[in-house]
Amino acid sequence: MSVSRITWLIGLPALLAAALAAVLFASVPSHAASAVTATAGGGSSPKPVIVLEHGAWADASSWDDVIAGLQRQGFTVYAPPDPLRGVAYDSAYLKDFLTQNLALQGKPVILVGHSYGGFVITNAATGDANVKALVYVDAFIPDVNDTLAGLLANSGSCLGGNPADVFNVVPYPNPVGTGGPPGDVDTYIKPDVVPGCFASGLPAPQAAVIAAIQRPLALSTLGEPSGPPAWTTIPSWAVIGTADRVIPPAVLTSMAQHAGAHIIDVNAGHLSMISRANTVTKVIIDAANATG
Repeated sequence: MSVSRITWLIGLPALLAAALAAVLFASVPSHAASAVTATAGGGSSPKPVIVLEHGAWADASSWDDVIAGLQRQGFTVYAPPDPLRGVAYDSAYLKDFLTQNLALQGKPVILVGHSYGGFVITNAATGDANVKALVYVDAFIPDVNDTLAGLLANSGSCLGGNPADVFNVVPYPNPVGTGGPPGDVDTYIKPDVVPGCFASGLPAPQAAVIAAIQRPLALSTLGEPSGPPAWTTIPSWAVIGTADRVIPPAVLTSMAQHAGAHIIDVNAGHLSMISRANTVTKVIIDAANATG
């Protein structure tokens, strides 16, 4: 591109720029505009942005119904991918999403995590003043130095027992800086284990789809310690599935009580954001209203 061409672009007439802006704003649907200007709890503060973090052996589609419910209430929602490479790596990924994303800078955020996603939000939100609430959905709420394996030890989790009976493992390329140690493997829940365990309480066809699309967790993640927890300074809510077989309710309740979280019990298995989407959505909105 010539210097004269660059100069012309930089010196684009103000009138043309204003006209372009008018066209762009005119093309934004009215419901999108309302998401920007709406307020939480009827006050003058802008509605917080909701950021949803999925857990292990899942993807962002597990939040589909919750996202739809929140959007109907005028919330802006993001559900970024969880790399599932390890606690430190995944938490750094989410922290960068929260702090480097121009769409989020300066805006209040409600951070929501499911299952292993609880580890990720607990670490990613530490020191982030924009995160106003943490919502844990059938999720781990770790303290410093807690590990996945340690929290589930002797808990009666349906993912416990002989790993060979529960998981299929697949080696993955592991270049420097991409997560786990050399020789690490990806873990997949065996398809015949998913319906009565990970997806308990859901219709068999739905559980079969979940088994087919699951994203693997790096095995090394199970022993990786958590860092200083964000819940010591940020208000938290915990949705506890009373029929959860992955993280037994007693474990969920113990973690939530330790963190001082607002506890909401729901008659559901491990995937309450799917089977009880309306309840989970309401809890997230309650957290937004309480901190807005």
